[in-house]
Amino acid sequence: MFNNIYKYKMVKRNIKRGDMANKSTTIVIAVLAVLLAVALGFIGYGYYSAAQLNQQNAIAQLGYQQAVVDIASLAAQCQQVPLVVGNQTINMIAVECLQLAQQSNGTQ
Repeated sequence: MFNNIYKYKMVKRNIKRGDMANKSTTIVIAVLAVLLAVALGFIGYGYYSAAQLNQQNAIAQLGYQQAVVDIASLAAQCQQVPLVVGNQTINMIAVECLQLAQQSNGTQ
């Protein structure tokens, strides 16, 4: 009978130790899960930021291209196009227009 009581106490201690081990394991798993979620969040944010930056660069590039096309088309129509860089202004016009103007002045 004492032997059974001793075995019961030992089993009860092992269960308590097992509960502690289970609690520790649960805490470790929870901490690792939180760290994984944080790491995935940082990685996802990095990819999102890179995609946003690429999109903004593509839009800016399209804007620059459209501006150059507009300047070239205005200059080709013999219209003076003022270009401002910093505090300096340059008036641009197609060379063909100047040649046509010289020819028409020379024939008169």
